Amino acid sequence: MLRRITVFVGLTLLLGVGTLGAQNKPADDTIKVETKLVSIPTIVSDRDGRYVPNLTAADFTVWQDGVRQNVEFFAATEEPISVALLIDTSQSTRPVLGDIKDSAKSFLKLLGPQDKAMIVSFDYETHILSPLTADQDELKKAIKKAEIPSGHVGTTLRDAVFETVNKTFKGLSGRKAIILLTDGKDHGSEISTRDLLYRLEETDTLIYTIFFKTGDQPRQIFPPIGGGRNGGVFGGGRFPGKGGRNRGGFPPISVPRPRDNPQRRERIEEQNLEAAELLQKLSDLTAGRFYSTKSGKLKDRFAEIVDELRFQYRLGFYPPEDTSAKTVHSLKVKVSRPDAVVRARASYRNKTN
Repeated sequence: MLRRITVFVGLTLLLGVGTLGAQNKPADDTIKVETKLVSIPTIVSDRDGRYVPNLTAADFTVWQDGVRQNVEFFAATEEPISVALLIDTSQSTRPVLGDIKDSAKSFLKLLGPQDKAMIVSFDYETHILSPLTADQDELKKAIKKAEIPSGHVGTTLRDAVFETVNKTFKGLSGRKAIILLTDGKDHGSEISTRDLLYRLEETDTLIYTIFFKTGDQPRQIFPPIGGGRNGGVFGGGRFPGKGGRNRGGFPPISVPRPRDNPQRRERIEEQNLEAAELLQKLSDLTAGRFYSTKSGKLKDRFAEIVDELRFQYRLGFYPPEDTSAKTVHSLKVKVSRPDAVVRARASYRNKTN
């Protein structure tokens, strides 16, 4: 009987692994139901990447550790989405920060009136520039505030992803995703790559990564200015990331990278490759997508992301009692339609307190 009640509650909430409450009740009359329903956001497309509509629960089969499970929760209706736009404002993104911010603004234009977004920047630490809101003006102002800090180095990319998933999105129902706009380089995060990937196995937040290649652009040197509070200092504070001028009105001077240093070029390419591999892992693990800024028009890619989030299928099943010490389980979702491509999380982890 408890299981049937839980399924009914699940029809109105996005269920993960954990404890759920009926959010439409007053605070002093909240009904909490213990459940272990595993939620699997699932995206089905054809060979050309187009969304496949009108599937039913009978079209899907779910497997845990090679054993078929009963699909006891299914949703296919269009729903509002919640998105966190993570903007890399570390020193290494100075040549592409303008492009990153323009991309973030382009993504906002695709959201509907019921959708919500938040703006987060990260450099030596994580900064929440705007909480989740549907107010486009507030979000645009927040993007404008995303600047590279003076006198600080560091890129806490992994920490920013972890904090967004495990704090901001914790307990949030509905369809949610992270749009990570970055060059993928991390310097200074407290959480390791291994631990982050491990913790992401317990989330149903999709992560879409947008890779901006850096390291091979000309350096920009800002002429010093005299007088004022910052007399004699380069530019006197934060600089715009896309062809801006400093406070003294002098344009930056581009200094070409040395061409006679093959070791340096090789090191830069290795760093970009490692960064892209990390972003690919984040997307693959959570059933999101990885995009490079050279893979086509980002506006088209963003439209694909919004459609996927808005029209994704959501499946849920009750796992068998886990009597072993195993906490990570493999998942496999199949669909009966021929030539259909399925993207879903490939594993999940039992949550630990």
